[in-house]
Amino acid sequence: MTELPKSIDDTIALLEDQDYVCGRALATVVYLSLTLGRPVFLEGEAGTGKTEIAKALAAGLGRRLIRLQCYEGLDAASAVYEWNFPAQMVAIRTAEAAGGADRKALQDELFSDEFLTARPLLEAMQPQDGGPPVLLIDELDRTDAPFEAFLLEALSDFQVTIPELGTIKAAEPPIVILTSNRTREVHDALKRRCLYHWVDYPDIDRELAILAARAPEAKEALSREIVGFVQKLRTEDLFKKPGVAETIDWAKCLLALDVMTMSPEVIADTMGAILKYQDDIQKIQGSEAKRILDEVRAELA
Repeated sequence: MTELPKSIDDTIALLEDQDYVCGRALATVVYLSLTLGRPVFLEGEAGTGKTEIAKALAAGLGRRLIRLQCYEGLDAASAVYEWNFPAQMVAIRTAEAAGGADRKALQDELFSDEFLTARPLLEAMQPQDGGPPVLLIDELDRTDAPFEAFLLEALSDFQVTIPELGTIKAAEPPIVILTSNRTREVHDALKRRCLYHWVDYPDIDRELAILAARAPEAKEALSREIVGFVQKLRTEDLFKKPGVAETIDWAKCLLALDVMTMSPEVIADTMGAILKYQDDIQKIQGSEAKRILDEVRAELA
């Protein structure tokens, strides 16, 4: 287990060791979260690296990463625990076959740790080898208000309640990172429990550094054209602007095709790596792609 970073610069270095390039503002929030034991709430467009920072942090600290992927209809029971009903039924049938089973003893046995299946929130409260885990609560904006209210209580005291067993409290609180793509507003009460940071698209220099870390095989000239083109795309009127994840994917696609330099034809053939909606693809095809590429090359020159 790696010690927690002792400064903002240490935090930046720890993340860079995992090929995660972040700005000082984000590193400051992460450092304060680790130092103060406060959850971090990261909000921003999809593909800007919110989920990746949790992965990088877990790898850098040598901690287990526990991920709760949120979705519409997620409830507290699904996020905390469930009972292994098939195993319980087998135990009941076995007790009945043996005859004379003590009803109270059987009930205690059925609702014990042996038949309990821990879900992400309960797992994060339990002791882990290597220290408290990194708990990633991903895309919280996909859930609804009742789950937010439950989460508010769970993160306030870092404990969960199982009616049959009682309250389980974390001996050491996990490192908690919550993310949201802002498809809806998350309640202020939950945000107040966290340190907040808006994860924006990176500027051109940082995006080049990210691409150099994640796709080091790409030549500098090609990387500059890729990043310049994506940066230009983000200024266009698109339904979904490409994130950093799409920049990395596109670079890897071009490398797989042995592309040495960009052309409108190559862009048209690989547009699906960076744009995910047909209306956006049609808008950028042909002369528009050539116009953007020409602008990028003029600026690079």
